[in-house]
Amino acid sequence: MVSSAPDLTSRILRRERTLVAISVAALAALCWWYVVASVADGSDMAAMREPGFGALVVMWWLMMIAMMLPSAAPAILLYSRVRSVRGRDPGIGQTWTFLAGYVVVWLLFSMVAAFAQMLSTGASMALHNRLAESAVLIAAGIYQLSPMKSVCIRQCRSPAEFLSRHWRPGSAGAFQLGVMHGAYCVGCCWMLMALLFVGGIMNLLWIAALTLLVAAEKLLPAGQIVRRISAVCMLIGAVGRLLI
Repeated sequence: MVSSAPDLTSRILRRERTLVAISVAALAALCWWYVVASVADGSDMAAMREPGFGALVVMWWLMMIAMMLPSAAPAILLYSRVRSVRGRDPGIGQTWTFLAGYVVVWLLFSMVAAFAQMLSTGASMALHNRLAESAVLIAAGIYQLSPMKSVCIRQCRSPAEFLSRHWRPGSAGAFQLGVMHGAYCVGCCWMLMALLFVGGIMNLLWIAALTLLVAAEKLLPAGQIVRRISAVCMLIGAVGRLLI
């Protein structure tokens, strides 16, 4: 018996959804491989007296994708599911376009972070200044409790509400949605990423800890509690930096 066109379309889109899930996992894994390899090979960045801006941007961008993609996966996969359910609707852009919009926002953030690193630490991977480190910890702790953080993390924690509220048709709309979701993620996590200047930009344990914190805030039912506890820990850490 020959499959009908709608059945064939559904099967193709289900396979596409599986391919999207595998691709997202593979992209995150490759970026983590880069981060781990860079940390293991001390000559990757530490040996460079004056790392170029382009090299720093690439380093930050791949690190941001590794850290942020796992917690953004629910929104990406949900978008892919919408495509699957409404597969015969030509007004829905490709999932890859949504993902492209998301990572482009983190590319822009990486440019800012690379510039900040050149100004503040240069070839060094941390601030190495107790006052500066304490200031970053205090700022991060306060931001964790701020209304801006609450607004942004609400969008990140509720991908279904985000997509239904901000839906845009077509490929341009998919890219805009990805950019918008990426912007909310940056608004949610930019101060947490600033903590890399405190613990070490290529400190693998610090990177892993921040990745888990981001994922816990966004994905766990008790994410709001995790956020408040982390804020208190940052403020206590700031005091500790000043006293030690």
